[in-house]
Amino acid sequence: MRRRACFVVIVVILVCGRMTAGQSFRLQDVMKAPFPENLVAAKTGSRIAWTMNQQGRRNIWIADGPDFVARQLTHYDDDDGGELSGLEFSVDGKAIVFVRGEGKDSAGDYANPTSNPAGAEQAVWIVSWEGGAPVRLDAGNSAKISREGKIAYARGGQIWIADALGKEKPQQVVVRGKNAPLSWSPTAENLLLVSERGDHAFIGIYDAAGQSVKFISPSVDMDSDAVWSSDGKRVAFVRQPAEKRDAPRGYFIQPDKPHPWAIWVADLQAGNAHLIWQSGTASQDSYPYMAAETGGGALHWAAHNSLVFASEQDDWQHLYSISANSGKAKLLTPGNCEVEQWSFSGDGKTIVFNSNCGDTDRRHLWRTGSDGSDLQALTKGDGIEWAGAPTGDGQHYAYFGSDAQNRGSVFMKAFADGANTTVIATEPTGFPAGQFVVPQPVIFKSGDGLELHGQIFEPKNLKAGERRPAVIFLHGGPMRQMLLGWHYMYYYSNAYGMNQYLGSRGYIVLALNYRSGIGYGRAFREAQGRAGRGATEYQDVLAAGKYLRSREHVDAKRIGLWGGSYGGYLTALGLGWNSDVFAAGVDMHGVHDWPTDNWEGKNIPAELTKLAHESSPVATVDTWKSPVLFVHGDDDRNVFFSQTVDLVARLRDKGVAIEQLVFPDEVHDFLLYRNWMRAYEATSEFFDRQFQMPPR
Repeated sequence: MRRRACFVVIVVILVCGRMTAGQSFRLQDVMKAPFPENLVAAKTGSRIAWTMNQQGRRNIWIADGPDFVARQLTHYDDDDGGELSGLEFSVDGKAIVFVRGEGKDSAGDYANPTSNPAGAEQAVWIVSWEGGAPVRLDAGNSAKISREGKIAYARGGQIWIADALGKEKPQQVVVRGKNAPLSWSPTAENLLLVSERGDHAFIGIYDAAGQSVKFISPSVDMDSDAVWSSDGKRVAFVRQPAEKRDAPRGYFIQPDKPHPWAIWVADLQAGNAHLIWQSGTASQDSYPYMAAETGGGALHWAAHNSLVFASEQDDWQHLYSISANSGKAKLLTPGNCEVEQWSFSGDGKTIVFNSNCGDTDRRHLWRTGSDGSDLQALTKGDGIEWAGAPTGDGQHYAYFGSDAQNRGSVFMKAFADGANTTVIATEPTGFPAGQFVVPQPVIFKSGDGLELHGQIFEPKNLKAGERRPAVIFLHGGPMRQMLLGWHYMYYYSNAYGMNQYLGSRGYIVLALNYRSGIGYGRAFREAQGRAGRGATEYQDVLAAGKYLRSREHVDAKRIGLWGGSYGGYLTALGLGWNSDVFAAGVDMHGVHDWPTDNWEGKNIPAELTKLAHESSPVATVDTWKSPVLFVHGDDDRNVFFSQTVDLVARLRDKGVAIEQLVFPDEVHDFLLYRNWMRAYEATSEFFDRQFQMPPR
């Protein structure tokens, strides 16, 4: 999920852009390094592209073999909140289609974090590999480009088709429902689409030449994740069975139950579809929604007429393969560990994936054949690697990598044994790599005996008998995991930098991986009684506070909490339920009342609504004593801003010390770099005052 206050700043003089050992670095030095995202490879050749976010200036960068020298392709020079996403190469690799801007909120307004009176938009653009000004095609998102240069995209729940040269007027594909393009056929001008219609969804095929739409085996069920075969003659898709109209719904408060699913294959010439694989009916057999959110998708058509899919049937997210003609599924990625991201070579024979196999609190890259052959580790050690992408020629793979000292950079390496690694992009001058604390892994037990993992940051200059204030960082999601280094997500890379900054200020910092997070198996992530079902993960927060109290250098009277989103929720619970343990906290865009923020909630029985309310911070105000800083953007599309409005009003009635930092028109995952800076400076200054730390 993404300075207000008066304080004294002690300026640290930099010599040649570096700081001498032992000095405290500035927050702006920590946050200045660019963050890479959206790595993609061209379908042929060795071209790659990615986005770089440097202090809010987001741009596309590219590189090509054999030298892989980075080149900036776009030149957006302002911290204006203009997200870049959806990068896709044209088939010939000579152009890149992308989306710039954030989407609309529930009121139909585009994100406009700069409060620009001229307004803002989300639009589809195309830029030549050779450079030059990008060309705006139309407002929209989810752009897909065909072999013939047609670009399909979504706008207002409808699909539109535009010409890549931008010379023809875009044409709407009229289909009832909320529609989005999935992919163009590899051999013809046919577009695969999904049409969501509330309680059911269809997979459709739009024939661009014939100007017609046909639906594949329409039913009352929910169809999704459709993929083409390599010859374009078949389509595989996921089918989830229809639910009763009165079934309780709402991810954070509904009772846990299995969500079975199946894989179907349609023969387009024969005009029929049939079931080839069906999940079991136990909880661990449920549809792998984590794959859709953080991975590489639930279903892929690979080489050898096989389908590769994600499943948690053994309690860990892994990849499996099955013949497209049906048969027994084969496990491709064994181990008591989780596969998180994956991508395929152009011929569908090789999968590059990252996992925490053998290194629980990091990520490393692996490869395997889509038939299960040649499983091997590609990276190892103290680094964290993610977003592996084979080049179109199958000779190299690009990836992002970080470690405890260095924020994410771009790397390229050949698959050949003994090949050297090429570093394509690194940190800017003045970034204090080498100055950071190397976090140490810690393991302790929660109150109910559950094993918990975390990372602890201890200042370098601790002296025997000295007691320091401590803070616990609580990630959001909650399908997240903090790691032993700079994180692979922008939100949590920023949070890791903030934890390092707090450590440099003299705080002992514990990043807690509480239950309901990823990395430790499905049973841990889907723990009983979590969220609005009883807030059982709060036991882990309290256990972390008690663990810190047991450490030699922690001042038990100066322990704080900070976190965003779900971490804000747990911060607020800690301050409300245990002000005797947690002396202060910073709550960024946290959930404060499950029943009113559970936007999916329908048909929830009264007793479950009552339990959800009692599992919320609003039910703790009578025992809340500790001061709190609230940080929230009022165009938040993930957690209603009214959640903070309501809780502040309740706490004011009780006389609790409240501070607030509100960003007008900002979203949940702050779009503006300057708002990240203001939020983190306010957080540090707040803890400094509450815990009587020396001035900066």
